[in-house]
Amino acid sequence: MAGLGFGHGAATSGAANRAFRAQLNKVYGWYTGGFITFILIIAVLEQMGLPRTWIGLLFLLATVGLYAGIGIMSRTTDAAEYYVAGRRVPAMYNGMATGADWMSAASFIGMAGTLYLTGYGGLAFIMGWTGGYCLVALFLAPYLRKFGQFTIPDFLGARYEGNLPRLIGIVAAILCSFTYVVSQIYGVGIITTRLSGLAFEIGIFVGLGGILVCSFLGGMRAVTWTQVAQYIILIIAYLVPVIWLGVKQSSVPVPQFFYGYKLKEVSAKEKQLIADPKEQEVIAIFKKNADDLDAKLKDPGAALEADRAAAEGKLSQLKAANGPVAEIQAAERALATLPKNVDDAKKAWTAARNANLARAKPLAGMPPHAQVFAGDPNGDAKAKNAFDVSRRNFLALVFCLMVGTAALPHILMRYYTTPSVREARQSVAWSLFFIFLLYFTAPALAVLVKYEVFNVLIGTPFDKLPAWISNWARVDPALLSVVDINKDGILQLGEMKIGGDIIVLATPEIGGLPYVISGMVAAGGLAAALSTADGLLLTIANALSHDLYYKMIDPNASTARRVTLSKALLVVVALLAAYVASQKPADILFLVSAAFSFAASAFFPALVLGVFWKRASKWGATLGMIAGLGTTFYYMATTQAWMRGLFGVTKPVELWWDIQPISAGLFGVPIGFAVIIIVSLLTPAPKRETQELVEHVRYPDLKLSKA
Repeated sequence: MAGLGFGHGAATSGAANRAFRAQLNKVYGWYTGGFITFILIIAVLEQMGLPRTWIGLLFLLATVGLYAGIGIMSRTTDAAEYYVAGRRVPAMYNGMATGADWMSAASFIGMAGTLYLTGYGGLAFIMGWTGGYCLVALFLAPYLRKFGQFTIPDFLGARYEGNLPRLIGIVAAILCSFTYVVSQIYGVGIITTRLSGLAFEIGIFVGLGGILVCSFLGGMRAVTWTQVAQYIILIIAYLVPVIWLGVKQSSVPVPQFFYGYKLKEVSAKEKQLIADPKEQEVIAIFKKNADDLDAKLKDPGAALEADRAAAEGKLSQLKAANGPVAEIQAAERALATLPKNVDDAKKAWTAARNANLARAKPLAGMPPHAQVFAGDPNGDAKAKNAFDVSRRNFLALVFCLMVGTAALPHILMRYYTTPSVREARQSVAWSLFFIFLLYFTAPALAVLVKYEVFNVLIGTPFDKLPAWISNWARVDPALLSVVDINKDGILQLGEMKIGGDIIVLATPEIGGLPYVISGMVAAGGLAAALSTADGLLLTIANALSHDLYYKMIDPNASTARRVTLSKALLVVVALLAAYVASQKPADILFLVSAAFSFAASAFFPALVLGVFWKRASKWGATLGMIAGLGTTFYYMATTQAWMRGLFGVTKPVELWWDIQPISAGLFGVPIGFAVIIIVSLLTPAPKRETQELVEHVRYPDLKLSKA
């Protein structure tokens, strides 16, 4: 594989570096051309009658097989190659790999979907995630590269002089990385199911095979070169449908610059839909359903008995009258699906009431797309308060995502793989460019899809709805469902429930594009989810094998044993994450955002103060990480619905300053900074050698003491 540019051995001279880059350019140039040719061939075969199932399987098998092939050819047992890709990844390619590592299922699948559902509010993700890379470039990447460790816990152990900070770092790295990887594997399950037709739970484990082959065999080296390949696929897959929709709607191939005109039309259509009597009729029905369920919840025991008696009576009448078999079977199902007891009834009716209330709003519960914040700063007290709370949560989310980005272990690990500090800094700039291509496109995609839904799909008779609606409903009814609730035979916006996680994947079908484009987009989403999952699983396995086992338990362990242990742990963690993802614990966006808040509160204060304040001590960092992470975890566990259920929290939700749990890091980060500073000032300073090393990392011209 050395001939393809993925082999062993560091390129030590300038000429060798140039040759290595030239070889990489050649390999990935051919690879890009081959991928485009593959798409064109599939497009021709589709026109010749190739079934859609085969198109999906071809994309699935070809892309996963390609990643597996790179993993096999990049296999290694060398520690430097396995952990940091031999520290020889050129800045541009490390930027592409970082872009793929960053373009998770949340970015590729969830970003445009969030913008579609929340409008302006979704821009918090773009602003926060992009701003985070500015923090990485200014405060962390070059300095961490100068320290030269393999992992973030490794840095914490070296900088803060001991295994206790390292252990806290290991726990925090596993927590935020595991939370994040569950969301990626969930995305893998959705995409694999859509491509192959397999059950969601099976699709997760099929996609897992592609993740494991890369990271299991070649560690960071295999993951790096696979992520470069994955970035090429995902960015092509993301841009093509947007360009196509732009040309279709406005004859403009770069809608990123002109989608504001379409947004005006979307806003005008929103006003029409809000005033539409049919839409108001749908809202009234959902409101009545919610009121009926509310009435049942006042005396659930009596309501359950009445429902059971009514269901049994209807079934008896149908049987006595020798009614149609289909009606009898429907009555039997209705009786069987009734709650078994009062507790089950309360839980089911509460969820149904909340679901109906959420849909008993104009625009299917979505805010007007161009509305900046909820409420009105010039309205009454209630409207002003809603505006203030909305703005506060927007800024809090931007903050958490920025700081979390700058502290995610699997992202910071990427800057250990460059040949020099200078290339680490250049790599951040390349990362920002490659990420910009997608983030600049996501808002345009959301507006173009909303325009298509409002003007083409809404108002269509139910018997003429496109096939993609029933196809996606079969994948997961929670992602897409339609119901003719007012029985007029026409689809109203309020009758369609759509999850943000399918907006991008369904875009080609929404826009009427050939199915080959749908397969390509799904392959791009799979590349995004797999690339991030690879990096996250490697972070967890390395934290356990390198930081816990090698640094703390058996410092004399051989390289082969460490790498073998890392591979074994990789498999265990991957299977556990796949199992958790198969339970569908929460939506992708919450899981990802939780990971950012965990990383921000656990790592950012300790990393920044570790680089810029030589007085930061072991006990300050240890207690600061515990306090920051503990505060964030406590707030999430007591305010977020899924986590409240997980930990059995029953007391009423009490939001601090009305901040949503997705932004819990807002409280953990300042507490982490405060605890580190206060405790460091009250405890002995670090050793002189450590303080000099910190000064030297920031000011390389300073000479280290010989003592």
